[in-house]
Amino acid sequence: MTVDQIDQQQVSKIELLRQKRALSQSGGGEERIRRQHEAGRQTARERLEVLLDAGSFREMDAFVEHRSTNFGLEKRRHPGDSVVTGWGTIDGRLVYVYSQDFTVIGGTVSEAHAEKICKVMDMAMKVGAPVIGLNDSGGARIQEGVESLAGYAEIFLRNTMASGVIPQISVIMGPCAGGSVYSPALTDYILMVRDTSYMFITGPDVVKQVLNEEVTFEELGGATVHASRSGVAHMVADDETQALMMVRELLGYLPQNNMEDAPFVPSTDDPLRAETDLDALVPQDANRPYDMKDVIHKIVDDSIFFEIHEEYAANIICGYARLGGHSVGIVANQPMVLAGVLDIDASNKAARFVRTCDSFNIPIITFVDVPGYLPGTDQEHHGIITSGAKLLYAYCEATVPKLTVTTRKSYGGAYCVMSSKHIRGDLNLAWPTAEIAVMGPEGAVEIIYRRELREAEDPVALKKQLAAEYREKFASPYVAAARGFVDDIIEPRDTRPRLINALEVFQNKRDENPPKKHGNMPLG
Repeated sequence: MTVDQIDQQQVSKIELLRQKRALSQSGGGEERIRRQHEAGRQTARERLEVLLDAGSFREMDAFVEHRSTNFGLEKRRHPGDSVVTGWGTIDGRLVYVYSQDFTVIGGTVSEAHAEKICKVMDMAMKVGAPVIGLNDSGGARIQEGVESLAGYAEIFLRNTMASGVIPQISVIMGPCAGGSVYSPALTDYILMVRDTSYMFITGPDVVKQVLNEEVTFEELGGATVHASRSGVAHMVADDETQALMMVRELLGYLPQNNMEDAPFVPSTDDPLRAETDLDALVPQDANRPYDMKDVIHKIVDDSIFFEIHEEYAANIICGYARLGGHSVGIVANQPMVLAGVLDIDASNKAARFVRTCDSFNIPIITFVDVPGYLPGTDQEHHGIITSGAKLLYAYCEATVPKLTVTTRKSYGGAYCVMSSKHIRGDLNLAWPTAEIAVMGPEGAVEIIYRRELREAEDPVALKKQLAAEYREKFASPYVAAARGFVDDIIEPRDTRPRLINALEVFQNKRDENPPKKHGNMPLG
C-alpha cells in the first residue's frame, strides 16, 4: 500500500465522520424542521444555541441509534436518535443539558433516547453541576413497548437521586404527556411557554371518552392553567427565547450543587442604604392593604426580584434576590391578596420553596404580615391542616440562615409557622407597626368580653376601646421583644442594612437535624 493510498483511506474515514455528524445535526430533515418553525417552536439545537454561552456546547452520543426493529423502525434510524445531549456553560458555569428533538420520530423516548439522558444525569451528579432538560416529546415510543417505559423509569430514578444534590430545571417547549410529565415534576423548577407547550396525564381525547367532557389542549394542560391553577409550572414565558433567558437568570441565584454556596455577585447598591419610603409604607389602619412587593423591591439589591410561582397562590410571594451581593430566597405574605392569609395553595407553594432554598444553601428571608389561616369548610375538607403542617415542617427542618421581619400582623398559628424564633429563626426583627398575638384584637375582645359587649349600651364604641387596649397590652411588638421572641424592633428604613449585616454574621452558622434516614413530611 502506497502513502497516497493510506492518505486516501484516511480522507475517506474523515469524510465518513463528517457525513455522519452532519446527518446527526440535521434533525428530522428540512420538511419537519419547517413544520416545527411554523408551529412557533425552535429545533433542539437552536434552543441550545440560545441557552448556552456561545461556542460552549459539547455534544455526547451523537451517533447513538435506537435498536428496535418493530413496526418498521429499522428504516427510521437517525444518528443521535431523538434527543441531543451534552454539556456547556451558562455565564461560564458548567451545566449538563438534554434537548428533545421533535423533528425525529416526534421526539418520542426510546430505550436509547433514555440512556442518553441517563448518561448526562449520571455525569452531572459525578461532577456536581446542574441539569437542564428541554422537553419536546410525543411521549413513549409505542413501537418499543416496555423498553421505552423502562427507559422512563430509569430517568425518574435519577431525577429522584439527584433531588437536593444538583439543581434540576425542566423547560416544557412542546407536548409533554402521559408518563413523561413525571420527570419534570420531580425536578426543582418547571418553565412553560405560553400557547406552544402543554402537560397532562391524559389528553383531551381520553377525557372526552371517559368523562364526555370537551376540552382543548390549552384548557387541559396549557401554560396558563399550570401557572395559575394547578401550580405545576413555576414560571411562564411568552416565547421560547424568553424561557431560555429565564433559565439563565434563575441559575444565577443557584449554586452548582448542594456542597457549594450560590454565586456572590458584587453590587454597587449601597449596603447601608436607608430606604425612608418604608417608614410610611404600612397604613395606620390595620385593615388596609399595601403591596409587599414594594417592600421587597425597596430592600433588595438594585430592586431586582426574580419571582417564582407569580401567578399561583398570590397571597404569598416567593422568589430570589440579592442582598449585599448574597443570593437569598424570599418568602412574604401579600396583604393585597386575601389579606395575606395562609391557605392550602400558599402553604404548599411556600413549603416547596423553603425546602429548595435549604437544599442549596440559600438563606431565607421572611417578611410577615399574616392574619392567620383561611377558615371554612372548603379549606378544612381539602386538608388545610396537612398543608399548613408542610410549611411548618419546611421551616423547622431548614438549617440555612433564616431572617424574619414582621411588618404588621402575625397572628395565631401562622405566627409560629412563619419562621418564628421558636422554630430556629436566627434573627427576628419587627417594625413598630407589628402586631403579634394569638388572634386579632377585634376577634380577641369578642371572645374575652363577650358578656360586657352584649350588655353594653354602645357595643361598637366599647369594642373599639377594648380592641385598642388589647392591641397595646398584648399585640404590641414590645411584648414579644420583652420575652426575646423578637430580637429587635427597628425603623423600617434600616431593614436593608440590618439584613445584610445579619447575612454576613450568619453565613457560617451550623444547625443540625437528628440523624435519620429521612423525615416523614406530611403529604396529602
